[in-house]
Amino acid sequence: MGDPIAEYASRFQQQEREIKSLSDEIEKLKNPETLGVSSQLEELREENAKLKYRLNILKRSLQEERGECSRTMININQRLQEIFGCAIQAAYPDLENPPLNVTPNQQAKFGDYQCNSAMAMAQMMKAKGLKVSPRDIAEKIVRNIPDNDLIQKTEIAGPGFINVHLKKAFVSKLLTNLLVNGVQPPPLESKKRVVVDFSSPNIAKEMHVGHLRSTIIGDSMCRLFEFLGYDVLRLNHVGDWGTQFGMLIAHLQDKFPNYLTVSPPIGDLQAFYKESKKRFDNEEDFKKRAYQCVVKLQSKEPEFIKAWNLICDVSRKEFQKVYDCLDIKLIERGESYYQDMMTAVVKEFEEKGLVQLDEGRKIVFAPGQSIPLTVVKSDGGYTYDTSDLAALKQRLFEEKADIIVYVTDSGQGTHFQVVFAAAQMIGWYDPKVTRVEHAGFGVVLGEDKKKFKTRSGDTVRLMDLLEEGLKRSMDKLKDKERDKVLTPEELVKAQRAVAFGCIKYADLSHNRINDYVFSFDKMLDDRGNTAAYLLYAFTRIRSIARLANIDDAALRKAAGATEVVLDHEKEWKLGKCILRFPEILQKILDDLLLHTLCDYLYELATTFTEFYDSCYCVEKDRQTGEVVKVNMWRMLLCDATALVMAKGFDILGINPVQRM
Repeated sequence: MGDPIAEYASRFQQQEREIKSLSDEIEKLKNPETLGVSSQLEELREENAKLKYRLNILKRSLQEERGECSRTMININQRLQEIFGCAIQAAYPDLENPPLNVTPNQQAKFGDYQCNSAMAMAQMMKAKGLKVSPRDIAEKIVRNIPDNDLIQKTEIAGPGFINVHLKKAFVSKLLTNLLVNGVQPPPLESKKRVVVDFSSPNIAKEMHVGHLRSTIIGDSMCRLFEFLGYDVLRLNHVGDWGTQFGMLIAHLQDKFPNYLTVSPPIGDLQAFYKESKKRFDNEEDFKKRAYQCVVKLQSKEPEFIKAWNLICDVSRKEFQKVYDCLDIKLIERGESYYQDMMTAVVKEFEEKGLVQLDEGRKIVFAPGQSIPLTVVKSDGGYTYDTSDLAALKQRLFEEKADIIVYVTDSGQGTHFQVVFAAAQMIGWYDPKVTRVEHAGFGVVLGEDKKKFKTRSGDTVRLMDLLEEGLKRSMDKLKDKERDKVLTPEELVKAQRAVAFGCIKYADLSHNRINDYVFSFDKMLDDRGNTAAYLLYAFTRIRSIARLANIDDAALRKAAGATEVVLDHEKEWKLGKCILRFPEILQKILDDLLLHTLCDYLYELATTFTEFYDSCYCVEKDRQTGEVVKVNMWRMLLCDATALVMAKGFDILGINPVQRM
């Protein structure tokens, strides 16, 4: 069975196309000039009646389908764009690709949304020699707005801004739908296959803060795609192949000669790597033997494959500690996975005449790129370029990916640009059909604004960082005397939620393209746009119903029976803010910038605070403290806020707890 929501969406589009086609036919039939020979008139009138009948059936069917899909959240901005797109098309049918710009209004007095297309359309017309004022264009657009259930009224302001006021009944209905059905993503047109390449540490080396960024950002992107209904493959492209394994295996043979029968107790792989590197640099005999080990490993001799696996396993255990802390799920598919594919890739480029020789190297120049790819080194070995080409081809042709995202530091941007250009040149994919993208990120800085290092100048070990986060979050909870309120089990849950939530949020709340300063003090501060603030706010919102003695079952029952009243300006502001969630997700889907979600969650939390300070949800007797009155529609607004915040946290990979 396919995804029913995707099927509904597909059928919507098909039916809408048929309706338009049939409507056009009816319009033609209304015009006597188009009828031709009069003897055919009755026949055409009969056909007209049939078409009208079919049109009404299709319209009813479409309404039924929309009803089936009403359990999903609606992207209001997208729906308004459809409405204004129709209006612009009707008003100016001869204008090719007219600009369509609908945005939320920043000031409530000007309405809820704004269409700013008229000014840009006036410029387009002026370029064609037609002088029309933007205000006249705006008026004509407004006159052509089709019937809809969203818009209460429109107003034209200034030079041609169209201010849109939404119907309160429509917003209330959407909030009820959210409360009854939960946070459901908008329907997908088609279920695409997405490959996200992230984390990607190197075997035999410690994970550092650069890997932390890739891991956190990549995981959150996967969570977003998964929530929206895509088929996601999370890949860990570990550095598990190459010449460095020769020196590691040679050192393993010397230090643990019985490694084939007794598992070697390598406790610190980083120290083991440094020892082998020192020998490689200083001992000529060892260096020669290391090269021989590489050849034997590449020839897949069993004892060398076993040595390689032993080293990889030690690293995997260390990586998994980090992934367990951060709740990261990955499929390991390292460079070694693509080794056997590289020869065929090089051959394909050669057969198409795309390879040049350069001082013994085989290189490939892609169109518009000044730097070539080295696909074969002068010694006959392959490179990262070859490996990345092979990986890209495998993901396109075997995984049949529609979207491929590489989450690595921005320093690798040029490399991926050249790889993607070479893949397009050879015809592996068309960027108009398949989205292949490098989602780069800046470096992590210390509070001194320099690259994040330990005091001794070493790279910060990721596990040390996470353990420091746990210690500091526990100190913070004890400062707030939460240890006196929470059970020991609840305290540990809160400690982990705050520590790892704050580390993730501090990263994700910054534009990934920029460098960011790592500061435990800032990320654990419960004021401002931090995870600590949002987690405490979420816990407070969740506690409102509990303090009013209203359980989840009562809230669920009320959701279907109680109208969400939006008469107070703060109720209206909060209701609209809650429903902007699908718009936010669509924006992130387009640009892969997750800080937009963090900004939205912070705005939602502060908008909720304004609402809660102005609108009584629960009224208590001042003497006895007993609950005298519960405003159930406001309790439902609290619940809707919490539902959206919880889903936002889930996409960010943050795990809130019920009590903090």
